Amino acid sequence: MDTETPSSGAQSNLLIPASIIVAGVMIAFAVLYAGGGFNKRPSDTVAGIGATTPKVDVSNIADDDPALGDPKAPVTIVEFSDFQCPFCGRFHKETEPKIIDNYVKTGKVRFVYRDFAFLGAESSDAAMAADCANEQGKFWEYHDYLFARQSGENQGAFARERLKEFAAALNLDTSRFNSCLDGEKYRSEVEKDMNDARALGVNATPTSFLNGSPVVGAVSFSELQPLIDKELAKKK
Repeated sequence: MDTETPSSGAQSNLLIPASIIVAGVMIAFAVLYAGGGFNKRPSDTVAGIGATTPKVDVSNIADDDPALGDPKAPVTIVEFSDFQCPFCGRFHKETEPKIIDNYVKTGKVRFVYRDFAFLGAESSDAAMAADCANEQGKFWEYHDYLFARQSGENQGAFARERLKEFAAALNLDTSRFNSCLDGEKYRSEVEKDMNDARALGVNATPTSFLNGSPVVGAVSFSELQPLIDKELAKKK
């Protein structure tokens, strides 16, 4: 007995709805991921502004890492960041300058940078390089230089030879810098930052702690400003 089989055209028609559904799911996921404003591992879950994560002691979070502003400022913001993270780059470009101009320069906020270099070898190398620059009093210049030269993840933008070129461009003592980087002098410091971050529940970049309260993602200045003002009001 002959059995009728669907034509190739009919089979194609049956596949179209499924293809549309799959494409829609992928697009929705991409939009959700990009809109979150943070880099994270796929299995991680993160909280945003107003997270229920318990507040922690600011003095313990800040450690001895590079900082801008008055050490006695009423508000301390500690940012855990990765130099390769595009959302960290966005936070650096759009939000951080306004924090510095409006609050750090007026003595109201102390801004601390710590490493959460979790995106690969070039993240760790960039973090160590910034610490080597810090030895020569140029952490923030090197920090800015790195963020201005992001270009993908682990594709050579922050290869060690490039990091050495950055040091030369900033007029650092290259012999001292190169020895520091090649010897991985600050490997343990970068790993300590990572371990401290994980102990605090950090699993995405950027994650900031505003007087101990976590704020996850590349939040805008307009979102962060009322939180800073609220903390300042408590100190009056």
